[in-house]
Amino acid sequence: MSAGGHFLFLIALLPFVGALLPGLMIRAGRTVCAWTAAVPTALALVMLLILAPAVLRGEVITAEIDWLPQLGLSASFFLDGLGLLFACMITGVGLLITLYARFYLSGDDPMGQFYTYLLLFQGAMLGIVISDNILLLLIFWELTSLSSFLLIGYWKHLPEGRQGARMALTVTGAGGLAMIGGMLILGNIAGSYNLTDILQAGEAIRASEMYLPALILILLGAFTKSAQFPFHFWLPHAMAAPTPVSAYLHSATMVKAGVFLMARMWPVLAGTDAWFYIVTTTGLVTMVLGALIALFKDDLKALLAFSTVSHLGLLTMLLGFGTQAAAVAAVFHIINHLTFKAALFMTAGIVDHETHTRDIKRLGGLRHLMPVTFGIGTIAALSMAGIPLLNGFLSKEMMLEEASHTDWFGSHYAVPVMATIGALLSVAYSLRFVSHVFLGPVRDDYPHKPHDPPFGMWAAPALLATLVVVIGVAPFLAEGIVTAAANAVTGADLHPHLKIWHGVTPALYMSVIAVLGGAVLLSLHRPLDAAWIKAPRPEAKAIFDRLIAGAVALSRSATEGAHNGAISRYLAIFTVASVTLGYIAYRGSGLSETTRELLVVPPVIAVGWVMLIVATVAVVTMHHNRFRALVLIGIIGLSISAGFVYLSAPDLALTQISVETVTIMLLLLALHFLPKETPKESPIGLKLRDGAIALAAGAGVGGLAWAFLRRDIETISGYHIENSYEGGGGTNVVNVILVDFRGYDTYGEIIVLGIAGFLIYALMHALLDGPAARRLKTMDYAQDRSRDRHPLMMVVVTRVLMPIAIVVGAYIFLRGHNQPGGGFVAGLVVAIALLMQYMASGFAWTQERKRIEYHTMIGLGVVIAGLTGAGAWLAGQPFLTSAYTYVHLPPIEEFELATAMLFDLGVFLTVLGAVMLMLYSLSRIARFAGETVNEGPMDYDPGAHVATNTATDTATGGR
Repeated sequence: MSAGGHFLFLIALLPFVGALLPGLMIRAGRTVCAWTAAVPTALALVMLLILAPAVLRGEVITAEIDWLPQLGLSASFFLDGLGLLFACMITGVGLLITLYARFYLSGDDPMGQFYTYLLLFQGAMLGIVISDNILLLLIFWELTSLSSFLLIGYWKHLPEGRQGARMALTVTGAGGLAMIGGMLILGNIAGSYNLTDILQAGEAIRASEMYLPALILILLGAFTKSAQFPFHFWLPHAMAAPTPVSAYLHSATMVKAGVFLMARMWPVLAGTDAWFYIVTTTGLVTMVLGALIALFKDDLKALLAFSTVSHLGLLTMLLGFGTQAAAVAAVFHIINHLTFKAALFMTAGIVDHETHTRDIKRLGGLRHLMPVTFGIGTIAALSMAGIPLLNGFLSKEMMLEEASHTDWFGSHYAVPVMATIGALLSVAYSLRFVSHVFLGPVRDDYPHKPHDPPFGMWAAPALLATLVVVIGVAPFLAEGIVTAAANAVTGADLHPHLKIWHGVTPALYMSVIAVLGGAVLLSLHRPLDAAWIKAPRPEAKAIFDRLIAGAVALSRSATEGAHNGAISRYLAIFTVASVTLGYIAYRGSGLSETTRELLVVPPVIAVGWVMLIVATVAVVTMHHNRFRALVLIGIIGLSISAGFVYLSAPDLALTQISVETVTIMLLLLALHFLPKETPKESPIGLKLRDGAIALAAGAGVGGLAWAFLRRDIETISGYHIENSYEGGGGTNVVNVILVDFRGYDTYGEIIVLGIAGFLIYALMHALLDGPAARRLKTMDYAQDRSRDRHPLMMVVVTRVLMPIAIVVGAYIFLRGHNQPGGGFVAGLVVAIALLMQYMASGFAWTQERKRIEYHTMIGLGVVIAGLTGAGAWLAGQPFLTSAYTYVHLPPIEEFELATAMLFDLGVFLTVLGAVMLMLYSLSRIARFAGETVNEGPMDYDPGAHVATNTATDTATGGR
C-alpha cells in the first residue's frame, strides 16, 4: 500500500456508509437530510484533493487487501490521473446535485430515499474509476445499473419513469453481462485480474487470437452504458427521472462510465484496425444521429438527452482515432461537457420547476422573467455550440483538428465532413435552446407564472457556468489535470498546451462552417420540423418493445413447454442432460488403463446384492400400492446400511439407518391421508421413455463407479486422514470432515433442513385454508382403523425406551468426534424416541409435555452453529476452524473439549427441531380431518375402568 492508500478505502466506502443516514435523518428535516447526504461526498472530495498533488506529479496511489486470492479477487484500488479526474467529477458534481435537489424536490417526494439512492450510485461509480481489480470493477459496474434503476424510477407513480428504469436496466445490464466475458478473457490472456498488470500486457493482448472477441464484448458493455448507436434509445427515456438525476447520471457519471472504460483500456485495446473502425464508426454515427434527433425534440430534457448522446459519440470517436492528440482532446472534452451539460440540465429543471412545462413550443421570452436562469443557460448552451471564449469551443476545435487528419476506409473526407455536420447540428440545437426558450416576446399562456428560483437552486448551475467561462478564457488552468489524465490514458509522457488560438487551420474553417450553418439551420427550423414529423423513420423504442415482447413470448413458450407441472418431465430433462454431458466428457477424455484387480465376491454379499436388485425392481413394478412401495423402500435402505457396515463405514451406516427409520415413520403417517393406490399412471409410451432414461442414467453412474474402482486415483482423503487429529482434534475422520474441514457445507445443510421444516409447516398451514381442506373434511379416514389406536403395551414399551434412547443419543453425540456418531445421528435417535412417544400416546398428550417450541429449536441450533464458526474469527482463524484441548478432572480420566462439540450441538438441535416440526405439521392435518384427540396416554385406561367400577359398587352398596 502506497502513501495515502488508506484514503482510497475510505473514499470507496464513504458513500455506502453515508447511504444509511438520509433515510433516518429525514425525520430531522429536509435541510438536515441534505447536509447528511453532502457530508460523505464532501469528505471523499477532500481526500481526493489531498491525494491530487501526488497524482498530478505522476505518482499512482495504490491500496490492496486480498479477498479471495485463489480466484484472483482482491479489494485493490489505484488512483492515477484518469481516476482522479473522474472521481473528482463524481464527488464534485455530486455535491452540487445534493444542493440542487434540496430545493428542486417537492415536499411530497421522499427526500431521504432519493439521497440514499444517490449515494449508492455515487459509491458504485467511485468504485468503477478507482478499482484496480477487474472483477471488483465488474461488481461496481453492475451496481451502477441497479442503483441507476432506482434513481430513474424514483417517481414510481409515473408509468414512463418505471418504463425508463426497466429499459435502462435491460440495455445496460445486458451490456454488462457481455463485458464480464470480455474482461475475463483479458485477465486470462494477461495472467492477472489486476488492471495495473493488464495495462502492461497490451502487446500480448493485441497479439492474442482472443483479442477480437474480448474487444467486441468489452465494447458492448461500454457502448450500452454510454448510449452509443444502436443502444442510444434508452438514455432519452431515462429523462422521466427527476432533473437532479438526469443532471448527475447524464453529464458526469453513468453515461461517462462507458467512455471511462474505453479510456482506461485504451493502452491495451487501441492501436488496431478493429479498434479504429468499430469505435470511430460507432462514435461518428452516434454523434451525427444524436445531434439530428436533438434538433427536432420539443421537450427540453429530450433535446439535452440526445445532445448528450451526440457528445458521447464525439468522445467515443476521439478515443477511436487511436492517436495521443485525440486522447488529449477526449480528456479535455470530458471536463468541458461535464460543466456545460450539468448546468444545462439544471437550467432545464429550473424552467420546468417554475413554468410547469418542458415543452419548448409553450415557452419563449423567459429572459425578461428569469434573467439569472437566462444568463446561466445561455452561457452553457453557447459552450455546447462551441462559441469562442467558452470551454466547449476549445475541445471542439481540437476534435475538428483531429478529424481533419483522419482517413476512413481510404477516404480523406468522410470523417471531416461528418464531424463538421455533427458540429453544425450541435450549433443548431444549442441556439434553439437559447432562442426558443428565453428569447422572443413574453407570453401570456405559460402554465405557471415563471420567475427565477431561490439562490439554492441556481447556485450550482451558476458555479458550473462560471467554470465554463474561466476554462474558456484561461485554459491553462486545466492543463494539470488534463495532462495527468491524458498520460494515464495513453501511457505516454505528454505535455499538452491548451490555448484559445490555434491559428488558421482546417479546424477553424470547419468550425466557421458549423457556426454559420447552424444559424441558417435554426432559421429554417419550422419547415424542417414539419418535414421531420411527416417523414417515416424507425422508432428505436418501438423496435425495443417488439424485441422484448418477442423474447418474452419465446421464453414463455419454452418455459411452458418444459414446465408443465409434471415432475417426471423435469426429472427426464435433468437426467438426459446429465447423462449427455457425462457421455461427452467420457468421449473427450477417454480412460486410462485399469490398475486394480477384481476382488472375490463372498456368497453372502452376492445374495444381498441380488436381494437389493429384486427389491428395487419390485418398487418399480409395485409402486401403485403406496404402502407396499414404502415397505420395499425401507428394505432397500436397510440393505444399503448393511452394505456400509460391510465396507467398514459405520458412520454412514448409523446415519442411513437413522434417516431411513425417521423417513419411513413420517411417510407412514403421511400415507394415512393419501389414497392407498396411485392414480392413473402414464401411458405405455411414457413408461418406456422413462425406463430407457433411468437405465441410461443408472448405467452411466454405475460405469463411473466401476471406472473409479478399477483405477488408482489420488483423492483428498489422504489429507483428511493425516490432519484429522492434528488439525481437528478428533480421530473420527468422517465427523471431523463434517464439523471442521467441510463444516461450512454442514452449516449450509442444516440451514436447508431447517428451511425444509419451516416450509412444510407453512405448506400445511396453506393447505388447511385451500380446496384440499374441504376434501379433508369430507373424506373418511376411519375405515378399517383399529379402535385401540394407543395400545397399553406400546405405551408402556415407549415409556421404558424413552430414557434409554435419550442416553443412547447423548452417548452417540459425545463420542462422535472420536468414534462413529455425532450431532446429526444423535438428533435422529432422539427424534425417533420422541416420534415413538407421539405414535404411542397421541399428539395432544405428548405435546402438553413439550417444553420448547420446535421453531425455536431450529433457530437456536442454527445460531449456535453460526456463532461457533464465527468464534474462530476472534482467534484469527477461518470460519469454523476447530479449537480443542484436553482436560483432566479427578477421578475422571483425561477427556477432550472441542469447539466442534458446540457446532455439533447446533446440528443436533436443528435436526431434532426439523423432524419434530414435520411431525407437528402432519398432526395438524389429522386433527383438521376430524381425528379425535385423546386426553390420556392411552385410549383404554384399565386403572380408570377399575376406579369407575369401584365407585359404582360403592354407590349401589355392593348390590
